[in-house]
Amino acid sequence: MGEYAKAKYAFGFCDKTGFRYPLKDLVFEYKNGIKTGLKVGRDVVDPDHPQNFLGRYRIFDPQSLMDARPDRFTESVTFKYPAFDATTLEPFGSPEALRIQSGNVTVVT
Repeated sequence: MGEYAKAKYAFGFCDKTGFRYPLKDLVFEYKNGIKTGLKVGRDVVDPDHPQNFLGRYRIFDPQSLMDARPDRFTESVTFKYPAFDATTLEPFGSPEALRIQSGNVTVVT
């Protein structure tokens, strides 16, 4: 076979967009690891994602434990109601500073 020209000034067209590119900026597109035959610009090429090849390789990644048991003893936990008290409202100041008086309300049933 003979030698090819250097293609220093040559250009080609993207098969996906139709835009003109320097020939050195056109690359082949791959789908599922197989060359599709389309030459596309480097900025519009869709590289194969590694998730497309999940079934091709054996993966050994055990994450569960056989006969796992939870901890038998836990620290004591206390729940307080109401949730808002003087300690939870400290960033806003004392609870007295948050009280507002607006007038009288009369309820008739």
